Amino acid sequence: MAEDRSPKPIHCKAAVCRAAGEPLTIEEIVVDPPKAYEIRIRVICTSLCHTDITFWKAKVAPVFPRILGHEAYGVVESVGEHVEGFAAGDTVVPTFLGQCERCASCASEHSNVCDAVPFVIGPGMRRDGTTRFRDARGSPLHDLLAVSSFSEYTVVDVNQVVKVDPAVPPKLACLLSCGAGTGVGAAWRSAKVEPGSTVAIFGLGSVGLAVVQGAKMCGASKIIGVDLNPDKEEVGKSIEKKDIVFHSVTEQSSAPCIISRRSFGVTDFVNPSQLDKRSVVEVIVEMTGGGVDYSFECIGVPSVMTDAFRCTKMGKGKTIVLGLGRDSDEVCLPSLELLFGRCVMGSLFGGLKPKTHIPVLAKKCMDKELQLDALVTHELGLQDINKAFDLLLQGKSLRCILWMDKDK
Repeated sequence: MAEDRSPKPIHCKAAVCRAAGEPLTIEEIVVDPPKAYEIRIRVICTSLCHTDITFWKAKVAPVFPRILGHEAYGVVESVGEHVEGFAAGDTVVPTFLGQCERCASCASEHSNVCDAVPFVIGPGMRRDGTTRFRDARGSPLHDLLAVSSFSEYTVVDVNQVVKVDPAVPPKLACLLSCGAGTGVGAAWRSAKVEPGSTVAIFGLGSVGLAVVQGAKMCGASKIIGVDLNPDKEEVGKSIEKKDIVFHSVTEQSSAPCIISRRSFGVTDFVNPSQLDKRSVVEVIVEMTGGGVDYSFECIGVPSVMTDAFRCTKMGKGKTIVLGLGRDSDEVCLPSLELLFGRCVMGSLFGGLKPKTHIPVLAKKCMDKELQLDALVTHELGLQDINKAFDLLLQGKSLRCILWMDKDK
């Protein structure tokens, strides 16, 4: 009788979210084998994103118990039937957005939302709506965006897996799978920022700072960062002479975290709370002689989206909305100003097609065209994931990398 070499269920650790807003629990779970067109990945590292916070707070699709996480780097452990182009040992990043490379949307230059494996917010694998996770009692655990990277192993649809060069540092590849890819892509692919243009970025968190890098990569001449946190002025600007202290805590102590010498590329900084009686729109329009060519909203607040729109240039200004707000939020835009050639567009994953563009951005990181290292302010083990949540909620971190094998 031939030996059965088909993949078997794997027992591993995962951070499980059992109730909205409650601390995650580290549990032993079972990860089922991949089905047809699926890949099981051994996660090397993952990162905490504000989108994870949104689902944890149950602002969107409140389904529990659930394994969160969608930004990660790992190694292929096994593949299901009909999977081509991947083998055990390949270094990969899973993505929340798929790319079949065959449908009309994948072939179009104007869309990055695959028709074959459509993007859905609700839980369940994209092809059959079921889960590959069970807890110790055998009860199903729901996934997040069909990725669920807060687990030592996960199963992802083949259309949501991107092969990356093993020479790319794991934490950089991890960042490109969501936040950094979204920011850089928004400038590069969605806005198509032109050399010599002017840019305003509302919100200098990790996505906003990645937009800064994308705008700089595209040759923007003036990059205005807008943030209420005064520390972000020096974090965002070109850092040449000295290290900058970003007020956050490390895993060992409550001392400030030193961000090493990096060049994000912000040329000007505006703190809306320090403008006396002037509005941020008035200040930016004056700074640029009529408004910026491109504006990016990276916060998810309707009033900020309006400000981002109003600070763009008449006749050509383009506003890109990246911030994730609530489904019930409504944005108020002055209709008369829309008539003067301005436009507003949303941007999912920065307009990137994952399989096409993530390898391109990874090479730019290797060639130092993109410098995203400083986005990582903390590195912890999975067992300290609740500390990572606290740091992000308190505004004390940009990106925290969670290593699966740290301090085991």
